[in-house]
Amino acid sequence: MADEPKVYLYALSTCGHCRHAREFLDSNNVAYDYVYVDRVSPEEQDQILEDTKELNPRRAFPCLVIDDGAKVIVGFKEDEYKEALGL
Repeated sequence: MADEPKVYLYALSTCGHCRHAREFLDSNNVAYDYVYVDRVSPEEQDQILEDTKELNPRRAFPCLVIDDGAKVIVGFKEDEYKEALGL
């Protein structure tokens, strides 16, 4: 990809769908950052949930955020991931 999108994944360490999302991104060589929301301090969790409430009002996981919220995909939806990431 010429201009790779900025990709961030909000996930839970115990979530199977979150694991599939990471595996998908890894297997497609997508550069991304992530946080396991359940592995940060309660204060950090509160801040993450506050920061993302407009992007993900249901607070569901995984939550894939592309280009600072230009595109948000809640849940692991492989076809939507492919389309949004140009794969």
